[in-house]
Amino acid sequence: MAQYYDIVDILADEELVPAVFEEAVNGTGLFESSESNTIEPKSKVEFPFWLAQELHLRRTVIVSVPPCFAKKTREEIEADGAHVDLRSRSSYFYELGCKIVKLIGNKTIGPLLLVAFRTRYKEVLIKAHTTSSALTPKYLSLLTKEETKLYDVAKSSTAAFKSWRMGGPRIQKSSMFGRKRKSIGE
Repeated sequence: MAQYYDIVDILADEELVPAVFEEAVNGTGLFESSESNTIEPKSKVEFPFWLAQELHLRRTVIVSVPPCFAKKTREEIEADGAHVDLRSRSSYFYELGCKIVKLIGNKTIGPLLLVAFRTRYKEVLIKAHTTSSALTPKYLSLLTKEETKLYDVAKSSTAAFKSWRMGGPRIQKSSMFGRKRKSIGE
């Protein structure tokens, strides 16, 4: 279910997905250059996901697999998923994939998302813990929004660990242990 106030969910719903009209539609105003306001059956159009989803549920369009989940992307991820530029394909690759798989029922998108996340997750954490600041912008340009958040959290975790290790408070004494019990007989 969509999160109404979640900005990531809203932006993921704005990703374009291809669709084909099943029937003629009048009065759409979709194509400004055309003289008629009628869309013919079998017309191919790209819609934001939120609109394509509604039209698909009303059986007006058939939603196709977006190009970011095409065979070429699948082959690249299977070959070396950690170094594929997913951001150029879709900034919200994982979020859109989870939504589109429910809508069109494509059995290949789910495993693709799983393989991509597994291989990239490990690489993101390794880079966050070891990469110098000079290499960071180039690497971050390949990551989706979800992976960028993961990278930032891992980087701040590493910084907090180093701070602790270099002399931060090792063990803190609880205030509860500072008090002594009174004897029952007193």
